[in-house]
Amino acid sequence: MRGTDMAIDLSSFGDNITAVVFGAGGGIGSAFVRHLAAAGNVATVHAFSRRPAASSGKVRFTGCDITDEEQVSAAAKAIDGPIQLCIIATGILHDDDIAPEKSNSALDATMMAEVLRINTIAPAIAARHFLPLLDRDRKSAIAALSARVGSIGDNRIGGWHSYRASKAALNQVIRTMSIELARKNRKALIVGLHPGTVDTGLSEPFQKNVPEGKLFSPDYSTGEMLNVLNGLGPDDSGWCFDYAGQRIEP
Repeated sequence: MRGTDMAIDLSSFGDNITAVVFGAGGGIGSAFVRHLAAAGNVATVHAFSRRPAASSGKVRFTGCDITDEEQVSAAAKAIDGPIQLCIIATGILHDDDIAPEKSNSALDATMMAEVLRINTIAPAIAARHFLPLLDRDRKSAIAALSARVGSIGDNRIGGWHSYRASKAALNQVIRTMSIELARKNRKALIVGLHPGTVDTGLSEPFQKNVPEGKLFSPDYSTGEMLNVLNGLGPDDSGWCFDYAGQRIEP
């Protein structure tokens, strides 16, 4: 597994950054919070989680379920002033009742609807409420965790119908939102980010098939994604990029 020692560069966002992280209690979300809290040019991190930790230093933890629009709306209204960075680090692949489908025969309407609700609808609604908060005077961005398996063109082995569909739909939402955002805020962008295979509970049942050197620690993956965001601009808005900065085929 790749480790955690790396330099994080967020200089393109300027100084006194106000950042937002949804899913701040998860393996990837908490790593984003750690990196942002350690960055010298980040002033405040609004960390939203269903199970918030205690606030400390730059980090302001708040209870917020991203699937509850009233809570998301309240979270947006509670932020005073523009934000420069919003990261949506939430999602589901499996739980006690949900598992990735291996074949068409495993499709279940209730399970599929739940995956779409969490992976597509919730990030879309969160973006809807936080897009108006993006800074208009300098670079700002919303980034939502997506996945390479959401690429239609890259799908060569099938399976994982609900998860693939939810991420493909999320990528389309991001693309559609980027068009309107470009008309309203020319310095802002919205993108999807593919974190690679990260050593969290989400990937644990599937790690035995991960090639050597391709299982990442949360700190490594999130650090790479923050550096990718630092290098993106408005012309990149609407696309999905992996942890190495490569644009993923739609």
